[in-house]
Amino acid sequence: MAGMRVLYPEIEPSDQGMLPVGDGNALYWEECGNPEGKPVVFLHGGPGGGIIPRYRRLFDPRRYRIVLFDQRGCGRSTPHCSSPEADLSVNTTWHLVADLELLREARGIDRWQLFGGSWGSVLALAYAETHPERVTELVLRGVATLRLKEIQWLYGGGAACLFPEAWSRFLAPVPYARRGADLVEVYHELLHHPDPDVHGPAAQAWSRWEGETVKFTPREEVVAAFTEPEFALAIARIENHYFRHGGWFTEDQLIREAGKLAGIPCVLVQGRYDAVTPATTAWELAQVLPGADLRMIGDAGHAFDEPGTLHELISATDRFASD
Repeated sequence: MAGMRVLYPEIEPSDQGMLPVGDGNALYWEECGNPEGKPVVFLHGGPGGGIIPRYRRLFDPRRYRIVLFDQRGCGRSTPHCSSPEADLSVNTTWHLVADLELLREARGIDRWQLFGGSWGSVLALAYAETHPERVTELVLRGVATLRLKEIQWLYGGGAACLFPEAWSRFLAPVPYARRGADLVEVYHELLHHPDPDVHGPAAQAWSRWEGETVKFTPREEVVAAFTEPEFALAIARIENHYFRHGGWFTEDQLIREAGKLAGIPCVLVQGRYDAVTPATTAWELAQVLPGADLRMIGDAGHAFDEPGTLHELISATDRFASD
């Protein structure tokens, strides 16, 4: 459509490396764009999703110093959570908030813009409410806060009403007698079973459920990416770990503490038909987040690259580039 913003041209990193963050973990990070530009950090989803080259293209490379990294346990960070050596006890929201501060300090950045989608919006809010003095703006997409009702929607049968075929595939590894139980807990047992013939199919079923619901209209190539065995095992284990602990938040914590963000410009971009992070969370957050600019996209689901969503995201980063 005429006038719709699209991704910036492909760009390669100008710098990259591994950052030790403690507990035996090292984060892969990269920078691209203008080294003298406005700092922005991209927070990927999942948790456990990792970064891909397309994420670099959400920002004007002439005006932004773009920082991207793989969070603990995924992507090119080590150890990878598909490995038995990975210790999930040292992979929590608050470890990631501390990692972000270490990365900011290591890169010599005083303040930066936070850009996060899905789980990345959760991490952005947690970091910003902990370190508001370090945040220039927030751009959040597919907004989540990891409240119990959000987790139950996706893993307790709510979204199943929209995707019954996909839900049946999600249930397939679960013993029939346990399908009425807390499925997040059941999957925790399956994903950490020592037998690869148990944890492998469980991981692919867990990750496939996300791959089949993330787009407004499901796409085979997305499902294929989500079911790649190593990726699936890492994201399934990390997501399940975070969700069964409610992100280590008290209920409604991120919404209750939104007042700490007063004075920080914030754009919320939300697909009305988002089946992964339903629109009610973005709406409720906008009611209490000082100065929030909620952009509800009427013909979009969860993914960042649906046309209306992408247009609003890049319009926001362009607007903030000169502030």
